Amino acid sequence: MSVKDLPIDSQPREKLLARGAAALSDAELLAILLRTGIKGKGVLQLAADLLQIRGGFGGIAGLLQASVTDLKAVKGLGPAKMAELLAVLELARRAMAEQLQQNTVFDSPQVVKHYLQLHLSGKQHEVFAVLLMDAQHRLIGLHEMFQGTLTQTSVYPREVVKLALQHNAAAVVLAHNHPSGSVQPSRADEALTHTLKSALALVDVRVLDHIIVGAGQTLSMAEKGLL
Repeated sequence: MSVKDLPIDSQPREKLLARGAAALSDAELLAILLRTGIKGKGVLQLAADLLQIRGGFGGIAGLLQASVTDLKAVKGLGPAKMAELLAVLELARRAMAEQLQQNTVFDSPQVVKHYLQLHLSGKQHEVFAVLLMDAQHRLIGLHEMFQGTLTQTSVYPREVVKLALQHNAAAVVLAHNHPSGSVQPSRADEALTHTLKSALALVDVRVLDHIIVGAGQTLSMAEKGLL
């Protein structure tokens, strides 16, 4: 069924205008961005297929983390559609970055988590990142530093310390993702956190938190008392 065949109040664009964006499903919101389907497949079905766990990108987070190469492999996604999807992700990142630059991380803990979700949740390999903060605990910037299975030997404390000093950071939030989806910290995660906390303390840089990102969820080690 095409969008035009649906009742007016069930068509995604009209539904959004009448009831607000929160009333729409992920597929309906994506369909508004895509605007048209492809031969033999309406835009709602195309959107649903893109979000499938198998055969698709595994949800909104996975789709928004897709590379240009990944998107080019999808039949029906031309340059205009790809550009719109990539632009929406970048706008979301910049909006959250602005909030974190204007407010302390303690005032916006959920924004920090959502910001990291956008950056890390869809990656297929583990990535270790550092959010640098100024003396007022406002965001200076996010830096992805290491990739692969994260252990004390693959994340170099010296490089993290050097980065913090280079940007004159007063505090940091550590972060990494678990591609498996589970956000439970491993013993290696806990050991790495304490190693970095000790190394950064030597140059008077505080570790405010270590956030683990999974599919659709995050875990704050500070909130769990593991910091």
